[in-house]
Amino acid sequence: MDIKGCVALVTGANRGIGRAFVDGLLAAGAAKIYAGMREPQAQHDPRVQAIRLDVTDQGQVAEAAATCGDVTLLINNAGVLTASPLIGAASMDGARTEMEVNYFGALAMCRAFAPLLGRNGGGAIVNILSVASFTTGGKFGSYSASKMAALGLTRGVRIELRAQGTLVVGVHPGFVDTDMVANVTAAKISPAQVVERTLAAIAAGEEEVLPDERSVGIRQTLREDPYALERSAQAAWDALTIAGKP
Repeated sequence: MDIKGCVALVTGANRGIGRAFVDGLLAAGAAKIYAGMREPQAQHDPRVQAIRLDVTDQGQVAEAAATCGDVTLLINNAGVLTASPLIGAASMDGARTEMEVNYFGALAMCRAFAPLLGRNGGGAIVNILSVASFTTGGKFGSYSASKMAALGLTRGVRIELRAQGTLVVGVHPGFVDTDMVANVTAAKISPAQVVERTLAAIAAGEEEVLPDERSVGIRQTLREDPYALERSAQAAWDALTIAGKP
């Protein structure tokens, strides 16, 4: 798919990876970009139109589909991380929020825009996932569960939409330098790097993006030993439990 001249919709476009996608698409020559935000903000380029869009609100999703009928590229970027373990969390509120945004929100957008993409020549859907869609950790158990569900969604939507010519891309970054992981001290890549590698994959017709060393390494480790990362996560959780910090 050619990015130049495309009409894109980016969810969660007000900051982080979403904002970087808006900038990257402009630089690549997109004709128009709908910037989906819970609270629309003024935009610096006339090609960018901010729209009110909470992906967990079915009414707003339907209104976006009615308003943005010329979309040829959908970037499902909106996401949330509550850092909730599955058993150790005080309640299931964090897990419900993550599933509502990371899974059901992406599914709602895919369902709303798939017919439009088909009518507009096929286009592409990009789902911003995570290396957490490949494996899990105790402290982020519910986030991993939501991203694993979103990976299953991505693969299923790909199967259903291949016949209409829609490219469905899953993007699996490690830690990205955004507000979501501001407290993480591990090495991070920039949002711009995620965008650059994703746009290159779209242009090349590639269905999976591993944009950093961490994602490449995790993919390779899983090929060599499917349970290696689970053992590592267990050791990390046990260490936290011993220290009294689960």
